[in-house]
Amino acid sequence: MLDGFVPFPEDFAQRYRDHGYWQDRSLADEFSAVFQRFASRTALIDGDRRYTYARLDALSRNLALNLLELGLKPLDRVVPTLPNVAEFVILYFALQKLGCIPIAALVTHRHAEISQFVRLSQARCCVYPKTVREQGGEFHFAPVIDRVQAEQPCLQLRLVLGAPGPGEHSLGELIDRPARLPSSRLNEIDISPADPCIFQLSGGTTGIPKLIPRTNNDYAYNSKVAAEVAGVTRDSVLLLVLPIAHNLPLACPGIQGFLFNGATVVLHANTRPAEMFALIERHAVTHLKVVPALLIRLINDPAVVQARLDSVLQIQSGGQRMQPEVRLRTRQLFRNAFVQENFGMSEGLLMFVRHDDSEEAQLETCGRPVCADDEVRLIDDEGREVPDGEVGELACRGPYTLRGYFGVPEYNARQFTADGFYRSGDLMRRHPCGNYVVEGRKKDLINRGGEKISAEEVENLILMHPTVQNVACVPMPDAAMGEKMCAYVVLRGGATLDLATLVAFLQTHEIARFKLPERLEFLDDFPVSTFGKVSKKALGEWIAAKLAEEQRPAQAA
Repeated sequence: MLDGFVPFPEDFAQRYRDHGYWQDRSLADEFSAVFQRFASRTALIDGDRRYTYARLDALSRNLALNLLELGLKPLDRVVPTLPNVAEFVILYFALQKLGCIPIAALVTHRHAEISQFVRLSQARCCVYPKTVREQGGEFHFAPVIDRVQAEQPCLQLRLVLGAPGPGEHSLGELIDRPARLPSSRLNEIDISPADPCIFQLSGGTTGIPKLIPRTNNDYAYNSKVAAEVAGVTRDSVLLLVLPIAHNLPLACPGIQGFLFNGATVVLHANTRPAEMFALIERHAVTHLKVVPALLIRLINDPAVVQARLDSVLQIQSGGQRMQPEVRLRTRQLFRNAFVQENFGMSEGLLMFVRHDDSEEAQLETCGRPVCADDEVRLIDDEGREVPDGEVGELACRGPYTLRGYFGVPEYNARQFTADGFYRSGDLMRRHPCGNYVVEGRKKDLINRGGEKISAEEVENLILMHPTVQNVACVPMPDAAMGEKMCAYVVLRGGATLDLATLVAFLQTHEIARFKLPERLEFLDDFPVSTFGKVSKKALGEWIAAKLAEEQRPAQAA
């Protein structure tokens, strides 16, 4: 067993096997059967590139053999920071065939995040594009990986999507070059279904993301049950524009759930509405995955009224709560689509709204758990269940919810109850219909369009600026993104600072761009709670009121 991994207790594991949730097969074995069953069907589309199930199987097998020759072995950790391209999917299945564990990093992550992932997981391999476009030009990954490798001796293997430089291997060549090792070598690899198959990433209120081990057993079930509730069939076509390694696009039901059913996944690397509409028409897309910020962009784009959207049957929305008005407008434009609100966490538990829910439940709730053995409690600060209808912290356990973060026993002692319920930090209440309503969170996070930002991480960096005496980062409401970050700052005597200068300073620390504050406010001192702590609740209310006041003249005009 991997040191630092917290397994499911044996009595619960046996229950999940007895109920048929766990099949005791690795993801590699699960998908080996899928690739054979749907061999001639189209599994994946990336631009003009099409891959049948058989070809996806063959390419990922060939890559796995070449990686095996380069020294990767079962349980080795790998950090891929790739965009939405076919190479990610081929790599993902190659790593599953090897029993390696990918870390669900994003192409938007930079040195601060990548170095943390490698250190926390002791990863042996990084996979990255040669360059990516970003605001202001191109970003080159190699210098970042050079530094990470110098800092972390565990990092030995580097794969690049593009022309390789010194110390790099070409991912494309490893996919296409016929392997020298026989395929039988993969049959010799023993992968335990109870071992992790991926490390997803927590939002991380401490500034350091936690690694979420998802096992072969629980991750396969996660995708199968989500696909069932999301109405996925062999005729379904998913358009995937959300970051490919996130839990929702990858597995809820995502790539895994659609491929389990012989369906087709269309990959696209940006969220421009005109391009999405064209892909919907071209491929008769039936399913979309969105966050509310993206859906708002789609329904407000002028091209939406001319787009042919009748093929879309289901729009799955997650990441943050959707306002009822957005859902109602979406129904008018996507005439055949069911807008399925869901609540999900990379740690496990999934809640989906159902087709047969009442109108009120569809508009106001985030659904209910997808599995009969998902156990949900709403608890107070002392761990006691709150009365029905009152707000409490969501605590949960079940056949696909983790029993502990990787390698942090002290943190796990705080985040899990004595009987194994995960304390999520999300505040909810139970609707009379049995569904759940999200009411906020206890965690100190900003939810920017579905990307969770640790306020503490950014605050620690801002405090390093010589003009800053104290700082508090809080969410401010935004019509498109749901929330953006506002940094409240107390300056040192006589100092000055503006937002552009602060952003430039933070960029020198090489954090992902979505973590940068988008408004700067100044105070002489911070309001405090009755416990003497900075009252972020008050700061949040202040900035919300200030934004509302600023918008009134524009609305009146």
